[in-house]
Amino acid sequence: MFSTETDNLLLRPWEESDAEALYKYASDPEVGPRAGWAPHQNVEESLEVLRTLFIGETMWAIVLKGTSEPIGCIGYLPQGVSNVPTGNNEVEIGYWIARPFWNRGICTEALQWLVDYCFMKLQFNALWGDFFVDNPASGRVMEKCGFQCTGQETTCPNLYGGADRKVRVMKIENDRGGRLL
Repeated sequence: MFSTETDNLLLRPWEESDAEALYKYASDPEVGPRAGWAPHQNVEESLEVLRTLFIGETMWAIVLKGTSEPIGCIGYLPQGVSNVPTGNNEVEIGYWIARPFWNRGICTEALQWLVDYCFMKLQFNALWGDFFVDNPASGRVMEKCGFQCTGQETTCPNLYGGADRKVRVMKIENDRGGRLL
């Protein structure tokens, strides 16, 4: 796993020492439910999420340059783990950002990096994403990065609140010609 930089962000691997920072933002009742997970109840829960979901080859902590504190997460889910049925050599992307950093272009910048990385470096054929229709800001982030609506709406019962809320499915295909980052 590696770290990388964009103009304003450091995208780096998660570490167990990030548990308190994760809890600080993941306990906000406005953050998790928008992304499909319950607000974290304590630091121990955040540590368990780090150990079982975030620490690995497909997830990065979003950190503002000049700081060391993670303020969000971005990554991809391989086929079979995804909320939407992906094809061969396709993955689902996901992201969230802490509320104090909403509407600052941070998710768009991080997602654009992930799209480039997934297409140019990993050579995936397509990326999928979904967002709760009552969280249109997440869909706008995907649109800014080239994702298009597939016309599919469904529910995701495995997500927090997902059995009762529709998600809209988005997709972007790799037409970048395999250029390396």
